[in-house]
Amino acid sequence: MNITKHLGMLVLAIYLIVVGILGLGIVSIGGLSVVVALLALVAGVLILLGR
Repeated sequence: MNITKHLGMLVLAIYLIVVGILGLGIVSIGGLSVVVALLALVAGVLILLGR
């Protein structure tokens, strides 16, 4: 599997893992919400571009 072909899905997977960890309350960092929002934005754009 070529990672660069599926970069959008890789970023989406990382986003979902982070959201899941935050949802379970395992990690609670206030500034992490900006990172989660950026990951979602990047994943969406890359998936739309077909990367």
